[in-house]
Amino acid sequence: MMEQLINNGVQPPYSLLAELTHRCPLHCPYCSNPIEMASKTMELTTEEWLRVLSEAADLGVVEVHFSGGEPLLRDDLEVLIRHAHSLEMYTNLITSGIGLTAEKISRLKEAGIANVQVSFQAGEAKLSDLIGGYKAFEKKRKAANAVKKAELHLSLNVVLHKMNLDYLNEIIHLAEEMGAERLELANTQYYNWAMLNRDHLLPSWEQIKRAREIYETAKARLAKKMEIIWVIPDYYESAPKPCMGGWGTIGLTVAPNGVALPCPTAGMIDGLSFENVREVSLGNIWFESESFNQFRGDAWMPEPCRSCDQRHKDGGGCRCQAFALTGDASATDPVCQWAPKHYLIENAIKDANSKHMEKSSSIIYRRHLVENNLSKRQVKK
Repeated sequence: MMEQLINNGVQPPYSLLAELTHRCPLHCPYCSNPIEMASKTMELTTEEWLRVLSEAADLGVVEVHFSGGEPLLRDDLEVLIRHAHSLEMYTNLITSGIGLTAEKISRLKEAGIANVQVSFQAGEAKLSDLIGGYKAFEKKRKAANAVKKAELHLSLNVVLHKMNLDYLNEIIHLAEEMGAERLELANTQYYNWAMLNRDHLLPSWEQIKRAREIYETAKARLAKKMEIIWVIPDYYESAPKPCMGGWGTIGLTVAPNGVALPCPTAGMIDGLSFENVREVSLGNIWFESESFNQFRGDAWMPEPCRSCDQRHKDGGGCRCQAFALTGDASATDPVCQWAPKHYLIENAIKDANSKHMEKSSSIIYRRHLVENNLSKRQVKK
């Protein structure tokens, strides 16, 4: 079956995003985790994760990204890293840094972790703590320093938006000061919590323009010292990006409750059922499941995508973004300038660039619905 499907154009996945938990000490308003997050009682057990990692290696996965929420909240993190390392998969830890002490990083290094990516919300404490909804900046700084002292590769990730984009210089200087080998400047993508807060987060074109100039100057200056990655918000592109390199093409995600997804946010799509690794093998899900095959190729595409000569380049754009904006995951991504509902993007940009726009609500920080007293009806509003 695997050989047949590979011949039909479906290659094995390259990477696995292992979302170990949705629990997290931070409350970032741009979080890509689902609105209805999995509770601790729903999380895969150690034994189940060990089996998933083994199946991933057998499937051809070469790198595993341990993420969350905050993966350090799992007591078995070292066990899982050690197992992935024994299977000769490259291991990366994506963390807020909370709880990452020198002793902890030493144990993780011994287990086989290869890279640590620490998130920051800004380049200084006051703004960083405000955005994250938690006094965490100094803890993050100590964690990053511990990673460097342990002689591990350090990456910093900062999600950019209206609240911190004007302080990009400080962010770059922070990464330089900490000796990061890589700095990811990923402008917010508007799904889940970020979609709820879009009016507060979507930057103006002038902000984007100024920040890009700062990025390009820093990239040239630090070319031999630090890799800097810049991802512009989709809303300011004239053409959409391919969905995670192509729906079910490069990697897959396993959520804390065992649901397997073609991309980290695909679970938000109503009407599409995703298999669970508790019931179906990872290989079967990747090659045979209806959900992973739903948006592969171009047979599913509507017009104007199906007749567009860019369809094999952008894959019709992001399915989650199409769903978030139109309610239809099979619609042309509204980011595309030829999309029937491109006006949705134009209206959002117009609002973001209006100096007189009034905010009708306060920021909704990331929390479980029961903690935030938000019903499904309130969230959808």
